Amino acid sequence: MRGNLILRIVIILAIYFGLTYYGGDMGRKLLYPIRLFVTFLHEFGHAIGAVLTGGWVEEVQINQDGSGWTRSANGNRPITIMGGYLGSAFFGNLLFYVGARAQQLVKPLMVLVIISMLVTGFYWFNSLFTTGVLVLFSVFLFFIAFKTNLGQEVLMFLGLASVIYIIQDFNVGPTSDLKAYEEEMVFIPAQIWMYIWLGVAVLLLLFNLKLLLRSPTSDYDRSTQAP
Repeated sequence: MRGNLILRIVIILAIYFGLTYYGGDMGRKLLYPIRLFVTFLHEFGHAIGAVLTGGWVEEVQINQDGSGWTRSANGNRPITIMGGYLGSAFFGNLLFYVGARAQQLVKPLMVLVIISMLVTGFYWFNSLFTTGVLVLFSVFLFFIAFKTNLGQEVLMFLGLASVIYIIQDFNVGPTSDLKAYEEEMVFIPAQIWMYIWLGVAVLLLLFNLKLLLRSPTSDYDRSTQAP
């Protein structure tokens, strides 16, 4: 079981890094949907941060170049801002974990992702491109969840690839968020927050890997040992 999981992780990493560094233009095109998916996770993290702290979301935009933005009102601004980078890291790890270990949760989680995408695309509508991308992703995930047996593999790939992309993109992707966060937390410069956020993202991934690679029988063995 553990060996099989390690092999699956290695295959995903090999595909991702192979396409990233050796795939050339074709590799960039094949990974383009992952880039858009990460942008969705990032902007959805902003949106959730606003909603959970008493605010509301007006619009969410995903651009063709992979950038995006979220317009929200009220709520706790620091939490809303860092919800983008750290929220997307959390969501990516959640997808990775469920795909790797929680087969019974694969379909429910995919349904939640689909609902989140449709809410973002229609209720927080901003552009036809944004809504079109999210609808296509929703159709793809629905097909994978209910018409194939590839749900675990797809969630694992989406989750792990997203987390790796987030970590790689730490000094570029959240630039505007870091600047805005610096304005809120004036005593610590954006450069420091950049490394704090990166550290949290890396620790989340390491903690997730520790949970996944832990022997499933270790807890049972400890519980059955005589005192």
